[in-house]
Amino acid sequence: MSHVMNTYARLPVAFTHGQGCHVYDEQGRCYLDALAGIAVNTLGHNHPRLVRALAEQAGRLIHTSNLYRIREQEMLADKLAAVAAMDEVFFCNSGCEANEAAIKLARFFGHQKGIDSPAIIVMEKAFHGRTMATLSATGNRKVQAGFEPLVSGFVRVPFDDLPAVEQVAANNPNVVAVLFEPIQGEGGVHIAHNDYMRALRRICDDKDWLFMVDEVQCGVGRTGAWFAHQHAAVKPDVMALAKGLGSGVPIGACLAAGKAAGLFTPGNHGSTFGGNPFACAAALTTLDVIVADGLVDRAAQLGANIRAGFQEQLTGVAGIVDIRGDGLMIGIELDRACGDLVNQALSAGLLINVTADKVIRLLPPLVLSDAEAKQLVETLAPLVKKFLAG
Repeated sequence: MSHVMNTYARLPVAFTHGQGCHVYDEQGRCYLDALAGIAVNTLGHNHPRLVRALAEQAGRLIHTSNLYRIREQEMLADKLAAVAAMDEVFFCNSGCEANEAAIKLARFFGHQKGIDSPAIIVMEKAFHGRTMATLSATGNRKVQAGFEPLVSGFVRVPFDDLPAVEQVAANNPNVVAVLFEPIQGEGGVHIAHNDYMRALRRICDDKDWLFMVDEVQCGVGRTGAWFAHQHAAVKPDVMALAKGLGSGVPIGACLAAGKAAGLFTPGNHGSTFGGNPFACAAALTTLDVIVADGLVDRAAQLGANIRAGFQEQLTGVAGIVDIRGDGLMIGIELDRACGDLVNQALSAGLLINVTADKVIRLLPPLVLSDAEAKQLVETLAPLVKKFLAG
């Protein structure tokens, strides 16, 4: 019996090693990884450049703390600021920490404007994390149940619904920011329309609010742009990143620009491990490989091919509601709960996930090959057909 706290309904498999987009279990069985550790393993498994960079960094310096300058952190901040067109970066260790920093920035911004109880507009079906503030911002009762009282200061509206935001703007003078995911991952792979994102940006400009994007799951090249909000050609004031940034080494980042930049000064926020040399080496290498191998454009092309493959196989099949996504962030929505498909896919040598009860979520590594993309469709489509016929 394990002494690990029982916080996950784990699948009955443990992996010993991986190579590229495949992982191997204790019996030596091979699986195609179409989940990438939940959008984390950007470069797949055992990527030679990443392994070498981490070994070299571990041999030099793993941690010193933010009491001193960290060269790798400064280099990473410069790279992220360049690809994101942002001004400054705070480093932490996870997505919820990056969102916590964004929430604190918004409140700090509000107080500086003389607003005593600053409020942030958040979305239904959102997922921002499991700390007290981020689970309060999350739009999922299952995540919140049992942890009341929740943190106040959040105003919830339906996702991708502009009139709802306009109504809050007209009636609530305490609002200081909007926080949303350009693509809701946990919520069921729901995609914000580009017009909606542009209109939100305009409202934030008109009302002097912060436009804050949670790119934890959809950022770092996954959707065929560096960041999903870039599809709408908008620029955020605050952006949260994590998951895919370190290809498996925990790292989060909260980026600020414009009126959100320069708000925090020493003492306002911090993190012991945040942006340590080891984590930053992982992120620097991840960004370098994405650029060197053209993985952003590749994600766009592969995603389009995979969605087309599923459309060809599944369109018109009774029980298919929708096949949607952007780049390598794909959702196949069924008309019924389909959690059983996770185990069926596992038996067929494929790692997938089901979210929001009825949505098959696919988040493969960005290093997926054309052959592996084809294998993914050819393995999963028959399983879905059989499940729906059952």
